[in-house]
Amino acid sequence: MFKTIPALAALAISTALVVPTVSQAAERNSVRVSYADLNLRTDFGQSKLQRRVAHAATLVCDTAAPLDLNLEREVAGCRSGAISAAQPAILAAIGKARRPSVEVLDTAALIVTAQ
Repeated sequence: MFKTIPALAALAISTALVVPTVSQAAERNSVRVSYADLNLRTDFGQSKLQRRVAHAATLVCDTAAPLDLNLEREVAGCRSGAISAAQPAILAAIGKARRPSVEVLDTAALIVTAQ
């Protein structure tokens, strides 16, 4: 039982890090995903960022009714498109973490957008 409490706390924290901004609240077609707290030099940090991007893709793409197969396919396509579109930004962030340098105004976040 005590092991589930830290797991639930970690889930709550990671969910809070994938938050739409005020301007995105009405449309929800893009979400800012922070990775400032992750060590992208590790497999764990990279995997965590991939999970955050996948979660963001579920936020930016509509949900489908279980019985509407056409809409369900469209939603799945939107999610996979959003995840695929985020991959260059993820790879750039990982590359930057492996070769750190000083940057002014670095945001340590990427944007996941519905395709």
